Amino acid sequence: MQCRQPSLEGTGEVPLRRLVKEALRMRPSRIIVGEVRQAESLDLLIALNSGLPGMCTIHANSAREAITKMCTLPLLAGENVGSRFVVPTVAGSIDIVVHAALERDGTRRVREIAAVPGRVEGDVVEIADLFVQRGGQLVRADGYPPHRERFERAGYDLPALLAQEPA
Repeated sequence: MQCRQPSLEGTGEVPLRRLVKEALRMRPSRIIVGEVRQAESLDLLIALNSGLPGMCTIHANSAREAITKMCTLPLLAGENVGSRFVVPTVAGSIDIVVHAALERDGTRRVREIAAVPGRVEGDVVEIADLFVQRGGQLVRADGYPPHRERFERAGYDLPALLAQEPA
């Protein structure tokens, strides 16, 4: 499904928010949104909060800033949407954030992978580092993702995935 700009007459626009809602009506097994920038993040969060697996891309400078942005963007959906709803929903709906950055040579590399344990402290969503970059290498950190059963249901052995392999 793809967005469409309005015609010269101002008709025929298909915004991303409408596409997310339409996709949910199709009873998908997962939802993937290419990039969230505005109020469609609210609809995505509601879908993820209902147990539907999914993912999206978002522009941010770090995993922490991506979570902060996901807490801010849904507020664009309207005055009746407040941070008291959004922040705990982000904490409960997002499991993992993968931060990729553009390197000097023009390649994209994963800089960090962080887990979202689901805890909120004073309107700040807690994150735990799974993998961080040290000395140009992505190395295992101390964090552990929440909801181990979700990974097992999807057929993934989480301890094996997180095991630090010798280089």
